[in-house]
Amino acid sequence: MATVEPGIARHYEISGLEERIIAALADTGVDVAHLRAGDLEAVDEFHIGGVAATRDLIGQLGLKPGARLLDIGSGIGGPARFVANNAGVDVTGIDLTQSYVDIATSLSRRTGMAGKTHFVQGSALDMPFAKAGFDAAMILHVGMNLPDKAKLMSEAARVLKPGGVFALYDVMRLKDGALTYPLPWASNETISFVATPDDYRSAAAAAGFSVAAERPRGAFAVEFFAAMRARLAAAQAEGRKPSPGLGLVMGEDARTKMANLIAALEGGILAPVELLLRLG
Repeated sequence: MATVEPGIARHYEISGLEERIIAALADTGVDVAHLRAGDLEAVDEFHIGGVAATRDLIGQLGLKPGARLLDIGSGIGGPARFVANNAGVDVTGIDLTQSYVDIATSLSRRTGMAGKTHFVQGSALDMPFAKAGFDAAMILHVGMNLPDKAKLMSEAARVLKPGGVFALYDVMRLKDGALTYPLPWASNETISFVATPDDYRSAAAAAGFSVAAERPRGAFAVEFFAAMRARLAAAQAEGRKPSPGLGLVMGEDARTKMANLIAALEGGILAPVELLLRLG
């Protein structure tokens, strides 16, 4: 993993990203001097379905106020802030990309959530946390960059308390077919490690997890992107500047990445899948 991690981190690096986000929000009338976590939802939920997908996943965890949740691959902190806000839990995020950790920390401070969310830099396959320190864990669109699913599962099992829940929402391969790059998580095949649901299940079982629930979300994904395209078309037709979106986080080739992903989703090659795993 160490040989590919630098390339993965570089893939997500965007110079001046936080400043771009704040400027884009200000341009649409957001009071950035009094920023709220909800103001960021269009840009800090970097996965298919955005905050709606986060809400759907988290709603299955049964989190209680005061619980400790680990967000593996926390990006710029959107899901962590959402869960901390809506479930009253303390969230620790870990991400490979240092600039994402810095931005997540800064945005939590700007939104008054520095006391409920904490972010550290590190690898999902070698996490700097003690054994059995978390009540639950989640991962949203991160496994596609992790070549060793068995190690992911064993690390999650190590840091979770017995009976803990691990919620996954990853893009997975449902059938054979060539992928066209770039994609949102990879500029080329050297840093893309899309796996099948069976690969995830097998790795989970070996680490001591049982599958509590599973849900393919391919139709949801296609509908999400169709709605996004409709909003963009309406904005163009009316001469309006479109609202800030995930393109800010994906960089200059965002449209190409999205087009390639949509083609794979519509072709049934890829689909986001939810997996709810329980330890023990």
